[in-house]
Amino acid sequence: MTVTTTGVKRAFKCRFYPTDAQAAELSRTFGCVRKVYNLALAARSEAFTRQERVNYNQTSAMLTAWKKTEELAFLCEVSSVPLQQALRHLQTAYSSFFAKRAKYPRFKSKKKSGKSAEYTSSAFRFREGKLTLAKMTEPLGIVWSRPLPEGTVPSTVTVSQDAAGRWFVSMLCDDMPVEPLPVVDTAVGIDAGITSLLTLSTGEKITNPKCERVDRRRLAKAHKNLARKARGDGANRRKARVKVAKVYARIADRRRDHLHKITTRLVRENQTIVIEDLTVRNMVKKHSLARAISDAAWREMRTMLEYKAQWYGRELITVDRWFPSSKLCSACGTIASKMPLHVREWTCDCGTTHDRDVNAAKNILAVGLTASVCGAGVRPQRSSPGGQSATKQKHPRREP
Repeated sequence: MTVTTTGVKRAFKCRFYPTDAQAAELSRTFGCVRKVYNLALAARSEAFTRQERVNYNQTSAMLTAWKKTEELAFLCEVSSVPLQQALRHLQTAYSSFFAKRAKYPRFKSKKKSGKSAEYTSSAFRFREGKLTLAKMTEPLGIVWSRPLPEGTVPSTVTVSQDAAGRWFVSMLCDDMPVEPLPVVDTAVGIDAGITSLLTLSTGEKITNPKCERVDRRRLAKAHKNLARKARGDGANRRKARVKVAKVYARIADRRRDHLHKITTRLVRENQTIVIEDLTVRNMVKKHSLARAISDAAWREMRTMLEYKAQWYGRELITVDRWFPSSKLCSACGTIASKMPLHVREWTCDCGTTHDRDVNAAKNILAVGLTASVCGAGVRPQRSSPGGQSATKQKHPRREP
């Protein structure tokens, strides 16, 4: 069998440790990027109130004029490429707004907004594993967890600093060769949960590490220390804020690492993966479960499964959220009238005793395979014979 190699966009994110001069240069660049973005947004907002359209080319001409003024002459001290990229990002934000995919763009805050600057190929040099940005004489001190694939040159570099003070560089590589994994004949249904992060149709349960809950005491202590500091821009409050950010960063890193390991394993071992189309945004509105659901990060896990399945030639199917996977008996097809959350095991009228989560995973797999083979029109019963049906949704493949 011939294996077709596909090209995808892939970003490699690494941590780096800048020198004092590099940190100062990047901090100035972050400030200039934020300033240009806010100035362009203000100009476009004023035009928007007059029912006029301002495009990227017009804001680019404004940037040239701003640099010639005495008040904004400092914009000439940093590389012009990140400033132009900020205008392109604003154009993208407006396009998403007019297409009703996002809300109206907001101004960037010095304290709350992320710090980042994007460099295109004309503003950096990458040779022999060393990355040098414009306006800098020395390469960045990158800690490589793994080298870039041989012959790969980044097309875009994004430098960022998180709230914990850590520096990161993300290198975007276009047309990365990715070979699909060998075809296997296995399929798995997945039921997401809180006590068990995932329950597979094979009966396996993957424990939820509950990263936020493990560090909850440390997080509360850091927040308490921050609350005691006087409000303002004092050094002590700034240090306390960084300590809080470090705890959050630790939680996010451990959660992301765990999800990567799980999703990679699922994609490698199964040709077809079936999941539920959960609306996490609505589920977290229930305050008693909001914290636990957010800690489980179901949406992030689904995103990982989507792009990994696309990369490696796997099929990801999503089943409609209203499908009664927990109440439906996987043996006889009877639907229980009620199934409260505290019921973890139940016995059907046919005599079969079910583990709630394992039974749900089996039903999710069954309806996913049925719809995959027979088409979206094939739907499992929603109640006893004659009742309404559930809808099956299949994840659309994105172009690489």
